[in-house]
Amino acid sequence: MKYELEEPVLWRRNRETMINVRADIWDGTQAPVVTAQINPQLDLIRASLPDGYRIDTGGAVEESAKGQNSINAMMPLMLMIMVTTLMIQLQSFQRLIIVLLTAPLGLIGVAAALLITGMPFGFVATLGTIALAGMIMRNSVILVDQIEQDVRAGHALWDAIIDATVRRARPIALTAAAAILAMVPLSFSAFWGPMAVAIMGGLTVATFLTLLFLPALYAAWFRAKPVQAEEEDPNQDIRRRALAQVPALAAPGVPSNRPAE
Repeated sequence: MKYELEEPVLWRRNRETMINVRADIWDGTQAPVVTAQINPQLDLIRASLPDGYRIDTGGAVEESAKGQNSINAMMPLMLMIMVTTLMIQLQSFQRLIIVLLTAPLGLIGVAAALLITGMPFGFVATLGTIALAGMIMRNSVILVDQIEQDVRAGHALWDAIIDATVRRARPIALTAAAAILAMVPLSFSAFWGPMAVAIMGGLTVATFLTLLFLPALYAAWFRAKPVQAEEEDPNQDIRRRALAQVPALAAPGVPSNRPAE
C-alpha cells in the first residue's frame, strides 16, 4: 500500500459522502466468494464504527443482488407464461405435469459441475439454471409429442413409448451436444463462466436422465403394460399340436407309419 495525492473531490453515492475501496482479483476467484470471505472480518470493523458511518458492499455482488431481485419479481409471470404455453401445446394436464417433473433433473448436473469447477452458484449461474430448465422441458415435449403421435397412429402405448424413445434419442442427444459445445468458449469467462458451466453440466446429466426417467414416468403414469401375444384361434392351436406330433400332417405327401391322432 502507498499514499498518493488526488483531486480534492467529495464523492457521493445516493447523496451521501463516501469513500470507495476497490480491489482486483488476480487468481480468477469470483467476487461473491471473496466477499463472503471478507465480510466476517468487516463485521468487527462495522461494530466499532461511530454513528453515521457504515460499510456497504457494491460491485458484482450488488449487481447480482439487483438482478436476483428482478428475477424474483418476474418469476410468477414467467412461470404462468411457460405453463400456459406448454398447456396449449400438450393439451393435457397429465402430460403437462410429466413434462414439468423433468425440469429439476438438471439440478443434479448443475451441482456436480459447479462443485468440480469450484465456481459459485451466483446470479449468472441462476440464469443458466433457468435457461437449462427450458432446454430440458423442450426435450421432454419432443418425446411426449412423439409418443402421442405413435399412439394416434395405432401403436400400443407400451410399444409407442419404447419406439418414440429410441427414435428421438439421437436428435435429443445431438441438440444437447450442440448446446453444450457452444458453451465451452464462454466457460472461460470470469463473469459468465458459472452460467456456462451450469448449463453444460446440467444439460449433460439431464439429457441422459430424461431418456430414462421420462419414458418410465410416462409408462407408470398411464399404466402402460407390455403387449401380450395375440390370442390364437383354439382350432389353430389344435392343428399346431397335431402337426408337431404327426410328421405326416406336418409334411404332406411324405408317408408315415404312425396313425393320425
